[in-house]
Amino acid sequence: MRVSRRRFLGAAAAGLAEAGLGFPAVAQVAKAISPNEKIVVAHVGVGGMGMAHVQWFASMPDVETAAVCDVDTSHAAAALGRLKEIRPDTRAVVESDFRRLLDRPDIDVITYATPDHWHALNAILSFQAGKHVYGEKPLSYDIAEGQAMLKACRRYRRVFQLGTQIHAGENYHRVVELVRSGVLGAIHTVRLWKVGGDVPAGFPADSEPPPTLDWDLWLGPAPKRPYNPRICPFMFRYYWDYSGGVFADFWCHVADLAFWALNLGAPRTASATGSDPLDDMVTTPGFMDAEFEFANLKMYWHSRVPELPTAGGRELGIQFVGTQGELVADYDTRVIFLDGKQLQDLPEVPVSLPRSLGHQRNFLDCVKTGSQPESAIAHATRMTLPMHMATIAYRLGRKVTWDAQRAEFVGDDAANRTRHRPYRAPWSLPG
Repeated sequence: MRVSRRRFLGAAAAGLAEAGLGFPAVAQVAKAISPNEKIVVAHVGVGGMGMAHVQWFASMPDVETAAVCDVDTSHAAAALGRLKEIRPDTRAVVESDFRRLLDRPDIDVITYATPDHWHALNAILSFQAGKHVYGEKPLSYDIAEGQAMLKACRRYRRVFQLGTQIHAGENYHRVVELVRSGVLGAIHTVRLWKVGGDVPAGFPADSEPPPTLDWDLWLGPAPKRPYNPRICPFMFRYYWDYSGGVFADFWCHVADLAFWALNLGAPRTASATGSDPLDDMVTTPGFMDAEFEFANLKMYWHSRVPELPTAGGRELGIQFVGTQGELVADYDTRVIFLDGKQLQDLPEVPVSLPRSLGHQRNFLDCVKTGSQPESAIAHATRMTLPMHMATIAYRLGRKVTWDAQRAEFVGDDAANRTRHRPYRAPWSLPG
């Protein structure tokens, strides 16, 4: 088999890492790769957000698309058609099983926009095959999956970027600078919110899957059940078997900013309340609220706009409350409440963070240099853990307490059993 210079250097980097020279040695070897060399990308799960992946990466001049892959061949065909509009000379192929991509030595990067219950296997198997990964949020379906992803990414010295695209935005960068500057004083309370719940759709009958869909492969590690159009496509996120409802869908959109600005570790406790599922076949709560206790602050998640004069009617937002002032932000705007004034910015707070060239561009540049991207795996794992703790607390109906050193719940066998759902055979979570 012909081995490209890129793959030879990557193998050399892995060898240095296994010899105990550590990640910096890997990065040093990776920098020897020519910055002008093409990065070969394959996309897994190309309906909806996955179609955006195809378009984003095809727009990069240093990217070559090798394949589009989906368990529904109609999605893959549509993605290939869109790719050909952007790159008429593309030689990309269509696949229905992502495992075929792992064996291709020419592919450097796998992106995935699959249902949540597939995220960990997509990433870990890609790491093992020597691929870098750009994966959609949430990071994982459960706690053990996130830990396994972090372990595998580090072991195989891969680059991973979580698809929190808003992380690259100017407003989020500036909010982090303002919060870290200390002008708000010591932050003691953080509130996060996202308005919205499930959309009822009744009880459609189970049926045969569309002829283009491999339903068994779509289910993958999840429990076996008949196909239902209320589950696939898209509505999967309103079932515990595949996701965690609106809460899991939007958690990292907002929590990302809090964990970034405050460099938070794991919360000590989590509790959650919510409404029953709406009057249809979904299983996740229509609305869910959560509370977290950290070492020096409390954090709250609201499913409605909190009754705060500073919330400003934002349907998605975050509030930092400090001893000297407050800051409220959403994706594109921010307001500082300081000394009885409402301000958009504080010129005396210097620009200290390097600005992003774009979330996908940042990832690709890190693939070339071996450096860590904006939404790296360690940050994503820390930021996602409280989301899982809250859903566990909700389902158990009580507060749970977390031991960060042991990575387990304190004196709680029931909660600890929920750290990982056993996979349906023949699938298993790689160790």
